[in-house]
Amino acid sequence: MVRGEAEVTRGSERLRLSPGQHVDIPLGALHRVESVGGEDLVVIEVQMGEYVGEDDIERLEDDFGRAGAPGGPHN
Repeated sequence: MVRGEAEVTRGSERLRLSPGQHVDIPLGALHRVESVGGEDLVVIEVQMGEYVGEDDIERLEDDFGRAGAPGGPHN
């Protein structure tokens, strides 16, 4: 976390994060990051492993209309 406040859902856990904190998301874990503070949320995402593309994303919910969009991520 760089700036703002986030609520991270990781599986059945809900975590509140502030700047300077981090969370690890295991491979395949369902997760969601929400901005819950009064200022813009800024995060740094680091992917590790053999493959670090984003075409393997499966959107189960999408508040921004990306799920099922032509040419978009898998759903």
